[in-house]
This record gives sequence, structure tokens and C-alpha cells, in this order.
Amino acid sequence: MSAVAGDGTATARIGISIAPFAPLLACLGLLAAWQIGALLLGTDSIPTALDALRAVPDILGDRSGLANILDSIRRMAIGLASAVVVSIPLGLAMGRVPAVASFFNPILMVTYPVPKAALMPVIMLWLGVGDLSKTLVIFLAVTLPIIYHSFEGAKAVEEKMIWSGAAMGMSRLQIMARIVLPAALPEILAGCRTGLVLALITMVTSEMIARKSGAGNILFNALDMGQYDTVFAMIIIIGALGIIFDAAFDRLRRALVAWSDTRQDIPLSFS
Repeated sequence: MSAVAGDGTATARIGISIAPFAPLLACLGLLAAWQIGALLLGTDSIPTALDALRAVPDILGDRSGLANILDSIRRMAIGLASAVVVSIPLGLAMGRVPAVASFFNPILMVTYPVPKAALMPVIMLWLGVGDLSKTLVIFLAVTLPIIYHSFEGAKAVEEKMIWSGAAMGMSRLQIMARIVLPAALPEILAGCRTGLVLALITMVTSEMIARKSGAGNILFNALDMGQYDTVFAMIIIIGALGIIFDAAFDRLRRALVAWSDTRQDIPLSFS
């Protein structure tokens, strides 16, 4: 029995020591599988992982390529920030005021199933192919998850906390800002994390349709010219951006809601 217990303890220690490196090991395993698969298939349309990785410095070292990626990040940041500013107050109001929920819920249920990329041609007709149309598509894609999580967070606030605030003479606005918002913050940040991923996806999708600048523009221009190593290099860069953004946001979330129970979190990032 002692030998079995010793083996279990040793295995647990190995698991704990490997855990911080698990995402990195998973990425290395994926690259290795890609390399082997590309070599076995031997087709020009699927370059090896090493060829794609060699193309990454060429993109980042080129002023035009770097400017396109920074343009994408700027549009994504503006769309996400705009959605946060609009969606959190609306979600909190829907969670605490039934009349607001009754008014906005049918509108959201009708508009949410529509793929936001399908709206891009219409928005382009109205706003052109510039930054505004792409930023608007990102905004539309991100709003609902943040509204939904804000709504659920506000609904979960205990009524006795609301009554206590009212008994202390707080106005409705003060109750919302000083009681409902802090209590709902863990749920709100979960929605923002989902919105961050959707913003990245929609950013690339919008640039695929309205090709003028951005990471999606680089990717599909390379595809048109048969530069498959550049195509896959851009996919690697976009994936790396997603990991970096998620890790940074998760650190921010942990700092803001350190008091919240995070034991059920799925470790999606390197943080």
C-alpha cells in the first residue's frame, strides 16, 4: 500500500510541476503534428510548420505588414471598448428593471442569430469599406455576450443587499453603481472575456470581406498569390495574439475579482 501511495504522490508532484508548461507543450505538440502531417502529404498548399514559422519574422519585420496588424488591433480595441461601454449598463439595467428587459430582449433575440459577417455588405453600402464599418461589425458581435453576462450577474444579486442599500438612503443609481455592479463584476468579466475572443474572430472576418488593410487583408492577399507559408504564418500570428490577449485579460480579471471563487475556471491561457 505504501508503494502505491508513494507512486501516487510522485505522479501528483510531476503533474503539478508540468502544469505551468502544459499550454506550451500542447502548442509544441500541435506544431510537431503539423510538421509531420505536411511532410507526409507533400502538397504546396500545406507548408510545413517550420516554413510557416520562418515567414513570421518576415511579416512582423515588414513595415507594411506590422502596420496592417496594428490597424487590426486598433479596430478590435475600439469595437470591444465601445461594446463594453454600451453593454454593461444595458445588461445591468435589464437584470434589475423588468421593463427594460421586456423592451430589449425581443430585439436582441431577433438580431443575435444573424451572422455578423452577413451584415458586412449592407454596412459597407452605408458606411463604406473603411474602419467604421469593420469596427461596427466587431461592436455588434461582442455586445450580446457582455449584455447576457451582465444581465445574469445583476439578477443574481441578493435582494437583501438591495434592500440594505435602499434602507441606507441610496438612490437607484447609487445602488446600481455601489452594490449591483461590484457584485456582478465576476460575471461581467466572464462576458468580456468571451467578447474578447469574438472581437478577434470578427476582426479577421470583417477584413476578409472588406479587404483594404489589416491582418485579414494580408492573409487573403497571400492566399490569392499562392503564398501559403505567409497564409499559415498569419494564422500563427492571429493565434498568438489571441493567447496574449486572453492571458493579459485573465490576469486583469484575477486582480479585479480576487475575492471571487475561480475554482471552476478553464485554464485557456498561459496565465
